[in-house]
Amino acid sequence: MSVEANHLQRGGSPAQSARSSSVNPRNRLEDDASTKTDKSIRRYAAGVDRALSLFDTALQEWADYLPFLARLLKVHSIPPPPSRIHVSSKRSICKALQLHPPGISDIPHKSLVAQRLSQCLNPALPAGVHQEALRVYTYIFSLIGKNGLGRDLPYYLPGLSPVLAFASLLVKPPLLSLFDTFIVALDPVDLRPALKGVLLSLLPGLEEESSEEFERTHAILQRLKSALNYEVHGEKKGHTSSGDQYFWQCLFLATITSKSRRQGVLAYLQRHLPRLGNISPRLADKVSEGYRTQLADDIEAVTSPEPGLLIRCFAAGLSDDQLLIQRGFLDLLVTHLPLDSGVLHSNVPRPDHVRLVTAAVSVVARREMSLNRRLWTWFLGPEKPSAEKNESTAPTSVVNGHDQSQGHRVKYFRQYGLDILVQSIIAMFENDAVPTEKARPFRISLALMDQWEIGGYVVPQVFLPALKSVFRYQDLAPTPEAFDEVLRSANVFFDGVESGLIWDEISNKLLQSTEMQITDFGAFQHSLEIAFFVLKNFNLQEEEMLTRHMPLLILSLISKSKSLLMKNASHHGLDHINQILDLTGKLLDMVPERAFATQTSEAPTFGEDRILNLDDDNSRFLTEMREYYANARESTKLDASPINNQSIARLILHNIIHLIKDDLRSDSVVSTILDAEISILEKLCRRSFVAHLIDISDLLSIVQDASQVSGTKPPNYVCFKQIASTLSLLETLHVALAPQSWLEDYRLRPILSNLLAGLWPYLSPAGPKTNVEAVRYLWRIHSLSTDTKLVESSIATLMVESDLPNKGQHLNIESARRFATLWSHSNSSYGSHSRRPSMIPRTPKPGLTVTGADKEYILARPLLLLLDSLQDPNGDVFIFTSGWLQSSANIQIILDFLQQTLKTDWLHFREDPDVPKNTADAEGTPIDFDGHMYHLQTLSNIIQYTPREIWSSLLSQVSNSGAHRNVKFHNGHANIIGLNLLTKNCGKRANDLAKLSRLKQAAASLVQDIILRSSSIEDVAEEVESPVIATLLSSIRDADSPLQVSLMNLLSLWLRRRRSELIRNPGMGHRKVTSGDRSSQRTSSLERPIEELPHALGANPPPSLLDCISEALGSVGSQPVLHHWIRFLDSCLPYYYSTIFQILMPLVERFVKTVTAVFEELLVSFRQDNVPTTATIVPVNTMIELLNGTEQILARAHERLLEDESNKNSAKSPDQVQGFFGNMVSGVFASDGPKTRSSSSNNRLTVILCFKDVVKLCLRVWSWGGDSTETALYESALSGSFNHTCLRLRNRARRVLEHLFAAESLECLETLVEAWYGTRRANKSYPTSSVVLNLLHVLDGSRPRNTIPAVFNALYSRTNPDALDPERKSTLTSELLDMDLARFLVEYTRSLEDDAMDEIWSDCIAFLKDILTNPLPHRQILPQLLDFTALLGAKVDNTNFGENRKRRKELSELFLRQLAATFTIKPLNVNIEYPSTRTHKLLGRPFQENRSTSTPADDDIVVILATIFPGISKILIDSDRIVAAANTVSAQVIVPTIRSKSFPLNVTSTFLDVFGFLTRIPEASKGWKKDISDAFNDPRLFCRPTQGLAASHWLPLIQQWIILDKERMADFVSRLPSPTSAGIMFGVGASSARLEADRKAQLNLRRVATLLLAATGDSFVENIAAIQDKMADLLTATAASSPSSAIRAEIYMVIRAMVLKIAPIHLASLWPLITREMQEAISSLFPDRNRDKYNMHCVVHACKLLDILVLVAPEDFQMRQWLFITDTIDAVYRPQGQEPRALVDELVEDLDANARTSHIASTPIQAPSQIGGRKPLLTAELLQSIRNEDMLDRAIRPFLRQLSINSFEGTYSMTSFDWQACYDDLLLDIFEDETLV
Repeated sequence: MSVEANHLQRGGSPAQSARSSSVNPRNRLEDDASTKTDKSIRRYAAGVDRALSLFDTALQEWADYLPFLARLLKVHSIPPPPSRIHVSSKRSICKALQLHPPGISDIPHKSLVAQRLSQCLNPALPAGVHQEALRVYTYIFSLIGKNGLGRDLPYYLPGLSPVLAFASLLVKPPLLSLFDTFIVALDPVDLRPALKGVLLSLLPGLEEESSEEFERTHAILQRLKSALNYEVHGEKKGHTSSGDQYFWQCLFLATITSKSRRQGVLAYLQRHLPRLGNISPRLADKVSEGYRTQLADDIEAVTSPEPGLLIRCFAAGLSDDQLLIQRGFLDLLVTHLPLDSGVLHSNVPRPDHVRLVTAAVSVVARREMSLNRRLWTWFLGPEKPSAEKNESTAPTSVVNGHDQSQGHRVKYFRQYGLDILVQSIIAMFENDAVPTEKARPFRISLALMDQWEIGGYVVPQVFLPALKSVFRYQDLAPTPEAFDEVLRSANVFFDGVESGLIWDEISNKLLQSTEMQITDFGAFQHSLEIAFFVLKNFNLQEEEMLTRHMPLLILSLISKSKSLLMKNASHHGLDHINQILDLTGKLLDMVPERAFATQTSEAPTFGEDRILNLDDDNSRFLTEMREYYANARESTKLDASPINNQSIARLILHNIIHLIKDDLRSDSVVSTILDAEISILEKLCRRSFVAHLIDISDLLSIVQDASQVSGTKPPNYVCFKQIASTLSLLETLHVALAPQSWLEDYRLRPILSNLLAGLWPYLSPAGPKTNVEAVRYLWRIHSLSTDTKLVESSIATLMVESDLPNKGQHLNIESARRFATLWSHSNSSYGSHSRRPSMIPRTPKPGLTVTGADKEYILARPLLLLLDSLQDPNGDVFIFTSGWLQSSANIQIILDFLQQTLKTDWLHFREDPDVPKNTADAEGTPIDFDGHMYHLQTLSNIIQYTPREIWSSLLSQVSNSGAHRNVKFHNGHANIIGLNLLTKNCGKRANDLAKLSRLKQAAASLVQDIILRSSSIEDVAEEVESPVIATLLSSIRDADSPLQVSLMNLLSLWLRRRRSELIRNPGMGHRKVTSGDRSSQRTSSLERPIEELPHALGANPPPSLLDCISEALGSVGSQPVLHHWIRFLDSCLPYYYSTIFQILMPLVERFVKTVTAVFEELLVSFRQDNVPTTATIVPVNTMIELLNGTEQILARAHERLLEDESNKNSAKSPDQVQGFFGNMVSGVFASDGPKTRSSSSNNRLTVILCFKDVVKLCLRVWSWGGDSTETALYESALSGSFNHTCLRLRNRARRVLEHLFAAESLECLETLVEAWYGTRRANKSYPTSSVVLNLLHVLDGSRPRNTIPAVFNALYSRTNPDALDPERKSTLTSELLDMDLARFLVEYTRSLEDDAMDEIWSDCIAFLKDILTNPLPHRQILPQLLDFTALLGAKVDNTNFGENRKRRKELSELFLRQLAATFTIKPLNVNIEYPSTRTHKLLGRPFQENRSTSTPADDDIVVILATIFPGISKILIDSDRIVAAANTVSAQVIVPTIRSKSFPLNVTSTFLDVFGFLTRIPEASKGWKKDISDAFNDPRLFCRPTQGLAASHWLPLIQQWIILDKERMADFVSRLPSPTSAGIMFGVGASSARLEADRKAQLNLRRVATLLLAATGDSFVENIAAIQDKMADLLTATAASSPSSAIRAEIYMVIRAMVLKIAPIHLASLWPLITREMQEAISSLFPDRNRDKYNMHCVVHACKLLDILVLVAPEDFQMRQWLFITDTIDAVYRPQGQEPRALVDELVEDLDANARTSHIASTPIQAPSQIGGRKPLLTAELLQSIRNEDMLDRAIRPFLRQLSINSFEGTYSMTSFDWQACYDDLLLDIFEDETLV
């Protein structure tokens, strides 16, 4: 070591002891010589005291140590030995010899003398000081003698222990001499407790064998080992444990705990560790009995009493970071502890054996050949001796492909190492506690494969555990990246394993699981999951895998499935069989076709020349496959496959066909299993070689039986999934078989017919769940059929022969609806590119038209059957067909079809009655007159019941063709009163409901005809209305749909004729009818558009009519003709002109309730099983009709409202358009209404409330299917029907919403915002908030440029309504506050795309400027608007629009102004106290704020600032503005919060997040540094509420602070005062002044500890000397000083922080101070000691410091650990009769003795969980529940009693300590305000 002055001054002077204090700076652990009465002794003690005082006052640099040591030698009268001491010093010391009193061997103040001598051995001091200190040690040891040294060894040995590790060449000889002369010569009873510390002290001397001190150190260790075998009188020990055993156990412990000493231990073990291997048989006869006895004794010495320490010694060495140490311990394993050693197999427990092998095999991960070579030697044993080699058989034979010369090594490994190595690797795979080590066993296993003698036997046994390990880890991995890392290692290992082994293990596992699955479903499921995992994540593309192993596994799985399906019919069993088939299908996808096409000559075939017997062949195959893989394990070369690949394909095919046959024969077909089997068959059929192997005859017979509609149990339906499976099977056979065999089979037609019959019920529109799929299956059947008319004929037959009600009719209503469903979905199934997709031609390929003889269409006959119903206008089928024609979008297709069917254009055909039928035209083609007449009548019916547009189009075609037809209508006259009587008489003659219905329909038609032909209805009004309405109401209740339609037509005609009478006779009404109204009478009343009707009539319809309409809307019986009711309501609404607002709300409520009920039924239907329904209600069509009606009545009401409002104000301009369906008004949302609405407010309120109800209803309908969680409830197989239904309803709801928005955009928007906000309050009746936002994005009327201004208007309506024009104000019908709208504004803006900023920018800027002009009314929403402004800046930054610097500057200025206005108008409330967290909560997690529900977190300015500041640079592009914003936040948020009376209770995690963002702005450092300084200097910071935020928030802030201001530590250290008693001992304010000084000292010490914890690494190394000096001063405090000794607990906290955060090498000078203080603190617990200096709180923290020191175990402390606890094997195996020598153990015995006398018991402390590492015993969580008076018995005594054994168990477990747990516990102590004075 260099001795230059500049180097030595770096260490500084050692810790001083109250230089400026008048208090006695020394405490004594014992009564020393100063208490003696002899004058010479007192003078001697005083001289020692004066010499020690030089250390406190005179030491300034290293040169001052020599006079101090000389003075100390002088007072001790030491005869100086010849050395390099100055002559004057020798004379001074020699002169002082006369001062030593004779007969005194004790040293006064020996505790302090030992501490000062230890401090003189500081590594920073030069060698001369070390030599002088060693001379003092030598004199003292000579003076006190052997017994005195044995007694005082705890004082002097700790100072000498670390010296040899850093001693210079001049210091080592005297140090070793001191150990050799005095320490080793001690009695074993004195030396035994300190043996581990002595070994750690001496082992550095053995690190270099070439050094001078190596031999001497080695000799000292040998003497030390021998000295332990003798008692004081030289006799052998009588106890069972010998000295050699104890020596070895301590040496092993030193190896485990101290990394730096392992090199020395290794050198000693290489010389003296006994060889623990077995004696070779060749040498057994040559070994003497004495040698055997000596060997047995040596083995017992190293394995007794705890053989596990020997194993852990080797494990620690093998796990060392240094390559040389690992290599040395591997050499020791090979030479001294071979794998066949009896010690390993008899003395060592199995877990310890596994630990050793694990540590040894882990060295292969370093990829170092020198290590691997030694490891292979240890596993394989020594080479065979040359003599034995010569005796072996020649020539060399070969075993399994390898030389027999290696056979004995393989045998050695398999006998001694295989099982334990496999167990070790499997244990590593199963260890999931340490994720970072998860990939290591894969790398180890891969490395073992380099040595075939080892890897060839290990890998087969660890392969499956490896796969299970990585499979299990995918759920346990902390992050996806961690799993990917492990998976990569697993893939590398997988690729290195032979393919035969891989598939052998996989197949064995699967087959064994299938045999066990009946009893163990879990294991079977786990095996399948692993198999799927392997297929997904590993490389299986090797040629051998694809062509050899996969086919074998496929066949074995299918054969097992066949046997399992026969045995197991439970739910779990069938599910597992389905999974097996799924796995088989995936494997089959991977196998190429060439794998089955290749003919392997050496592979045998199976029964190709005989009749196939599947059971025998499967059994034989499985047996031969097991033998094949078993032979492969013993050989390096795979034999030929046990079966030819073509035979495998043949067996697979026959097995799967057999499975399909069994399933089809079964009464309860499992559709999923059948689908999987058919899928496998389909994949097989893609191979070209399987066509000739399929027996279609037998298979089709079974399919024919299975496709029959069962008639044994109702309902008589075929399962939908069974139809799908059967159809897939037929398609598969169609692809596989030759066309000729497929066409010639007679079974195909009945099978397809049966399938069509099974599909027919699933076309019902009442059950839309399966409609789309059923249509698709029908056309798939057509593609399979060889008969092009099969589908047509079957559908026609099913339509007329249905088993549904109304059999008497030619065609029933349900058949018509099913055909309509088929027609509709056939259109959509073939895409929009086809003009007439429903008319699929009868050709194998779909198309539109064909030429030649194949012109007819597939759906022609069923369509004609449906159109025939138009000839019977009294039936429900007629009503449906006419309505279907009016709503059909493909009416032109039907017309074209009829035209082509007529063979020629019907418009050019001449009707000539003289031409006989069945004659020929000019071309000689016969004409079918009957057919023409039939089709003409059909066409006439279509035209009659189709809308006017179709009729007009047809007439235009007629006009263009030049043909003319004259149609004349004859109007007769009759008596209306006679009609009424006729109607009653008809009713009386009816005998049943059907006849009565037809009679009433006829009567209604008659009445309608009479009314059309009558000239006046004035005299008969009362006689017609009442009975007709009553009859209509009765028909609703009886569900008589045809009668309802007839009566509605009659009433509609009656009302129109009544209007006509009023027009002709104005006196009947109340207003004059315009000429425009008169002109409208020329239009047919049933066909006139609603816009042409007058707006007001003189008289209202009868009140009973409205009740009738309302009941019809809610009645199930009227839903089949609901579209007629909607048209009827629309025609009646003009007659309610004067009462529209009175009837609006009841009608809308009825509509909403009915739609809701139908919607709920629809939801239920999609959640039920796939059973066809016979219901007559079509929910989708019903909902659409109801929504149409709702929209119509709202349109009428809103139109009337606008008209009323316009009439009360100034007239509109001619160019302004009004109306519900009109154009958008000018301006953003300028209303079409008047400027003031006071007179019509009630009417407007009624309309708005109805609007709100309908908006909510449409929102719910639109949200269906948009939520993924809801969509997942429905079967994926029926996703087509579900999507089709959802799409129809969502589109209709969206169109209604668009119309509503066009009329009242502001009110509708507020309704959606209310729904959006409802989800935030967890109201389940509202859809999710994302659905609302998505809806706004898709509505045409709610584009951002419209929605944003509307939100602004809604805000103004609540904050400053006077600033708005009346037409822009909201009616405030929604329960929304301004804050709710502001939150919505922020969320909506956040959901917008960045490009949308361009269209809303001007409105937003204008709005913000207006707000800042008068911010006071908007004070509640200013924080949200600040967030809105920041969001605008962030979005604009992402677009080209934001590149305009002027815009960005404008926004920046607005933001700064808004920030200032926010704090000015609404200052931050800094006095809110949030509930404090409890100390048992985990540190490091954010503080959970328990706010009131009325104050959401998102309206808090601090929360908003926390979201803004991470992207502040995007808003404020200039650094000056950023600094200005930071200063504003600091002045308005940070400073008031810190200076608040509620600090720190008002501090939240969000506030600290904002504070943290400020610290990341370097330009603003001046402000935030002062803020942190103020907070850190506030005494209130160190309190319990801060504990939850300390680690996660406060410490990162402090860390940022000290990085920029590194002088903070020196500042706080300088604030620590030295203890003093002057002036306050007898003063009046002595007590209060002392308490104040104590509190200040405590706070500053806690600040120092906090800075240490917040800093990174060794940031404060340069301050260690100053901290040490201050601690030394403060430790001299007494109970009466100021500050007092009460601050010792905080000193211990500082020490704990230094131990956790600073490297041990920098703490060397602290250990003397720590050691003495800990001894004094713990000794104060002895019953006879004075506890004035150490109160219970200080003692508790001293114990916590000791707990941390024992847990962390710095190497310098390990050499002192024996002073406090028993750190050797004696902690577990205490020698009989030996008293404890460790301070803690001795104290425990005294405390227990005292407790027994007082009958006080203490319970042990429950050891914390070891997950994550060893944790402290004394924790804040444990101590906070214990009262101070019970602390000794409930905490300290149990802790001290467990400390030694807990330390040994921790060392024995080789588990590292949990640094985070120690760190968190210290933080809890620092921020605990209850311990402050």
